[in-house]
Amino acid sequence: MTRPIPLRKRLLVRLLITSVLIAICSVAATAWLAVETTARAIQEEQGQVLTEDMDILRQLSGYAATHRDWSGVGKTVRALSDRTGRRIALTAPDRTPIADSETRDTALPPRAAAAVDPLHTDTFTEPGAQRTGIDPRAVGPFRLPRAERERVRLLAEKRRACFSINGVETTITQMPSGRSVLVDEDGTVDGGQVPTPCADGVLNTPTATEEKALAELNTYAGDCLKGVGGKFPSLFAATVDFTDRSMLTRYLGRKAETGIDTTRDQDKKAQECVDRARRQQLEPYVAPAAELFLGRGDSAVPHFDMSAANKAKVTGVAGLVLALTVAVTVLVATRLVRPLRALTHAAQQPPEQHVRVPVTTQDETGILAVAFNDLADRRERMEAQRKAMVADIAHELRTPLTNIRGWLEVTRDGVVDPDPELLASLHDEAVVLQRVIDDLQDLAAADAGTLRLHREPVRADELLEQVVAAHRVAAEAAGVRLHMSVAAAQGSHGSDGSGDSDGTPWLDADPVRMRQALGNLVSNAIRHTPADGTITLSCRRQGDEVVFEVADTGSGIAPEDLPSVFERFWRAEKSRSRRTGGSGLGLSIVRQLVTAHGGTVTVTSELGTGSVFTLRLPDAG
Repeated sequence: MTRPIPLRKRLLVRLLITSVLIAICSVAATAWLAVETTARAIQEEQGQVLTEDMDILRQLSGYAATHRDWSGVGKTVRALSDRTGRRIALTAPDRTPIADSETRDTALPPRAAAAVDPLHTDTFTEPGAQRTGIDPRAVGPFRLPRAERERVRLLAEKRRACFSINGVETTITQMPSGRSVLVDEDGTVDGGQVPTPCADGVLNTPTATEEKALAELNTYAGDCLKGVGGKFPSLFAATVDFTDRSMLTRYLGRKAETGIDTTRDQDKKAQECVDRARRQQLEPYVAPAAELFLGRGDSAVPHFDMSAANKAKVTGVAGLVLALTVAVTVLVATRLVRPLRALTHAAQQPPEQHVRVPVTTQDETGILAVAFNDLADRRERMEAQRKAMVADIAHELRTPLTNIRGWLEVTRDGVVDPDPELLASLHDEAVVLQRVIDDLQDLAAADAGTLRLHREPVRADELLEQVVAAHRVAAEAAGVRLHMSVAAAQGSHGSDGSGDSDGTPWLDADPVRMRQALGNLVSNAIRHTPADGTITLSCRRQGDEVVFEVADTGSGIAPEDLPSVFERFWRAEKSRSRRTGGSGLGLSIVRQLVTAHGGTVTVTSELGTGSVFTLRLPDAG
């Protein structure tokens, strides 16, 4: 009986595990790649959007810082919209439209993205507004006319040359007001520490325009600065700072003139006064505050652009998963196909070679290999049996035919007279020949499934009585005692036929064939039981079966010969002649007849003690 295959070694489970592993690797790789790529794309998109938003706000804040109103901003809005693919709309604080890159019928986003006010700008939008919150491009009355810009530029060129002579390299940069300043490699105005030969104070002296604007600024900040200084009204004043591009004006503490120190709180309040005054001064020169609305636009569709790096990642991961899938598939397929190829190769060999295949696994393929080897073993045995059977049949038929032919030839030649003794001998040879042919015919019919059975209810005791009566003469001639015993529910039949028969087993069988089967067993027992031996036929009911036993006290059968007892033309004593030893087909016929009745036949034997043949048939009682 084939042992059950462990679950982990079953072919279906292994294929399922392989598929699941490949699916898990694919899903994990795809999920990781999707998360990684999407996160990177979102970060890039967010960074790009944030950069675009800051740039749009910076551009519009610069426009507001350099124009008195928004009348010409539409062109700038459309240009920014075309460049960024964003919808850009400007409205007054009360949502009155100022400019829009889309049609006026398009609804605005629910919330404004930012407020555009150069006097209160975002400190992170425009560099230079960190301290005051005022866009450094809003210069108002401090803007220099062309003549003053040119004169200041020449002074800057002169100072740059002086710096260069003294080992300080600087460049000239123009401030939003038009004033030129010197900037070193670190971005510091006037190179940080000014060399003594170059400290003439000419470059940083305010021009006429700046003096006028500064005077106006001090007028706006006057009352506020007086409140900061308390009893020292001249302690604070606003002045122009040309050493910091992030700031145009700041307060100036006059400590050197008064000898009075100012507190940190006074300094802070003074700077607030200057910043407030500056906003008041710049207000007429800048556009009014507006609300900025940003959107995607009607034609823009959100998307992530697949970068070259992401494309490389997708390609790499896809290639890795594909390579892993191919490798695992090849590995598993090779392990599965190798034994199948061995089976195919073995099956294609000539039949007479009876090739076996090695069993290397314990799964379905291994079981198939074992079954193939068993089949090869059975085929080899059957081939050997077939050859032996053909030889035995030829021998069985040749012997009586040779005897018949020889006696007929000598009779025809007049050497022997056809007397009754000769005719009796020829008749005996013909009987032997007929018996062999009949036995072969019965076996052929059983093998082909055409053996006809005429079933009817049969009493077991009557069946045994008929077999005993048919073979009593032969048993007595051989000096063998023949006994019969039938075990019943209420009694038993002995050889004399006495006893109660109410519990006798019944069979649904062909009585002729059953007598033939039991008769073959009795004949076989008579031939192998010496004189003064005993043969016992018994019958009993055991569960749902009727058990017949034919036991003898003969020579017995060797243990190594027991598996071959029911094979055709097999004889326990090879030296016995065909006439005395039988044809070797009797036991094969017994097995075929019992099998046709749905039963089984077995044998137990011990050398020198005897043998017991057991027939088990379905009970019809």
